[in-house]
Amino acid sequence: MRHNIDLSVIITVSNRQRRGDVESLYYTNKRNLEETGVKFEFIFVTDDTSEELLGELQKLQQKGEDLKIIKLARWFGDASALNIGFEEASGRLILTLPAFQQVHEKEISRMIRSFNDIDMIIAKRTRQKDNIFQRVQAKIFHFLVNLFLGMHYHDLGCRVRLFKREVLEHIHLYGDQIRFLPLLANKYGFKIKEMDVEQFQSDATHRVYSPGHYTERIVDLISIFFLIKFTKKPLRFFGFPGFIIFSIGSLLALFLFYERMFLGEGLADRPIVLVSILLIVFGIQLFAIGLVAEIIIFTHSKDSKEYIIEKVINGKREELEKAHIPKVEEEV
Repeated sequence: MRHNIDLSVIITVSNRQRRGDVESLYYTNKRNLEETGVKFEFIFVTDDTSEELLGELQKLQQKGEDLKIIKLARWFGDASALNIGFEEASGRLILTLPAFQQVHEKEISRMIRSFNDIDMIIAKRTRQKDNIFQRVQAKIFHFLVNLFLGMHYHDLGCRVRLFKREVLEHIHLYGDQIRFLPLLANKYGFKIKEMDVEQFQSDATHRVYSPGHYTERIVDLISIFFLIKFTKKPLRFFGFPGFIIFSIGSLLALFLFYERMFLGEGLADRPIVLVSILLIVFGIQLFAIGLVAEIIIFTHSKDSKEYIIEKVINGKREELEKAHIPKVEEEV
């Protein structure tokens, strides 16, 4: 690691994500970072889907540009690419950028200058260049995030983020969780700030998604909901619905027992009997799953910490230590 680096810029790029010229993207970002006066490094994480892309990055190195290229055997997802780039990063700050311009080039330097007393800045695009459909789908997605998680963010789809390296030291991303990094950081207690930025013109012309994409986002949102709310208390997630289902099945069974014993009603050929038994069994199974998960969490809880310590204040101890420092008299 190079200890004189202030900022590590990690750009994850695959052939399917690429938009435009990587060389011009690099020089644009480099020029704006040089204006801030910080010492920075560029790390590109790519795969083998495009030899042309890899050739362009290698040409930059041949021109004397100080950048690091990490070539993966295949694309393992944006989150894995970010983790791999982070392992090679040396800066105390991490700036993640997509393989295309999402925000105006001047906004990145403004984010760096505004990084004070916080742990992460996430760009919030004005979206003035989006059409109505794109604005509506973004509002629906963030409404669901705010509804289920109680976290009020407005542009989780923007990949332009600046944060301390401690964030990724505490959080391990996998799958497609890269868009939910601010949510996971919020869970650990990191201070996060949204900054209004100007959207780049071409960013509004490349976001036409397939129905499968929306299904994947819903599944990701459900997984994040569980990771944030119930990783330390799975019994509440499984136990409550299990108890409700078990109670409904038990009430049906008691009602059928009452009919049979006191009203002389027969139980043969009545589907309700099978339904009550299934509800009881299913409720017990759900509760048992939560109980087993709770036991597993309890046995491994000492190895996992879902918090960070910002600072330790121990004034009295410092005063005592100062009081016991012997005075050294000057020799005449």
